[in-house]
Amino acid sequence: MTPWQAWAAAETARIHAAGRWRAPRDLDGTGPAHTLADDGRRVVSFASNDYLGLSHHPAVIAAAHAALDRWGAGSGAARLIVGSRPVHSALERALAAWKDTEAAVLFPTGFAANLGVLTTFGGPGTLICSDELNHASIIDGTRLARARVAVYPHGDLDALSRLVREAPEQRVLVVTDTVFSMDGDTADLDALVHLCRRRGALLVLDEAHAVLGPSLPTGAGDVLRVGTLSKTLGSLGGFVAGDRRFCDLVVNLARPYIFTTASTPADVAAATAALEVLRSPEGAALVDHLRHLVEMLRPGHPSPIIPVICGDEHRALAATAALLDRGMLVPAIRPPTVPPGTSRLRVALSAAHTTEQVRALAGALDELGLRLGSPAGVTAAGPGAGP
Repeated sequence: MTPWQAWAAAETARIHAAGRWRAPRDLDGTGPAHTLADDGRRVVSFASNDYLGLSHHPAVIAAAHAALDRWGAGSGAARLIVGSRPVHSALERALAAWKDTEAAVLFPTGFAANLGVLTTFGGPGTLICSDELNHASIIDGTRLARARVAVYPHGDLDALSRLVREAPEQRVLVVTDTVFSMDGDTADLDALVHLCRRRGALLVLDEAHAVLGPSLPTGAGDVLRVGTLSKTLGSLGGFVAGDRRFCDLVVNLARPYIFTTASTPADVAAATAALEVLRSPEGAALVDHLRHLVEMLRPGHPSPIIPVICGDEHRALAATAALLDRGMLVPAIRPPTVPPGTSRLRVALSAAHTTEQVRALAGALDELGLRLGSPAGVTAAGPGAGP
């Protein structure tokens, strides 16, 4: 065995022993109902980020087909070479109108958007203040930036205020998720905007999961709004929206934009059609239905992400298996995605779910002794009794 083979074997054994081994699972279907490709079982998924079910909306699919016919499967190059098509610019204008900004810039993924924004504005002489529960794309973006980085306790605005007030750097950038992807809680945008305006700091908001809000207050000052096309809009890609001078700098300085082939025309056209649906009465009805489903499971919760904390990795895996036996797919989320001791089920609701499906999930969670949003008290007869 070579040194690298020995290392790979040891790492594999370590991850298995910790209950953190992962592998993709193929699903065959659209919307919440799928067939597990490996064994043919029918399941209802409560794990998708397709929050409004727009990935399979007829208008969205038709737009993607039309783009394939007109421009082909790929863009052929980066946007600044020959990869830009009219559909890219049209979506950027539509996103800017949606976010009420002067401009927007597309990226191939939301992950790339955060990398591009944070490395563009996080240069020498800048302090980046980042919430400790920010998404991995933000964490990696701050690591790649050449700025000094300070991580403040989750949602602790007093700690953030001290960092911003005492920063010797001329420029300060505050970055946060607006909805945190593993807990489903929200940032205090009013307070963040006030704090940043008082210091003259740039506020970067990742709104990837903000299908139900929170809303940005008016007169917010220097703000960049990062989003994704793959969640609320059911396609694939990312973007940043803000003042034109900031967006123009992103185009000229962001390496993930400059050196990556442009998003496929089909993905962009699908997102454009999805945005049209979202901004229509039909979209408003979908948002209302999603909010109703959230209220069914956890009244007053601000997002469709509802955690069920299990603690131990093996306990979370056993809870997932017990729900799968009941035809419900709710994957276990384990370290390093979440801190040790906080392994959980992450319930993600979609407007594509029916009231009956969500009611059945609530009944199954109750039967297994799992409590939404708090440490799970699994009974001895439930998943906690498993290996």
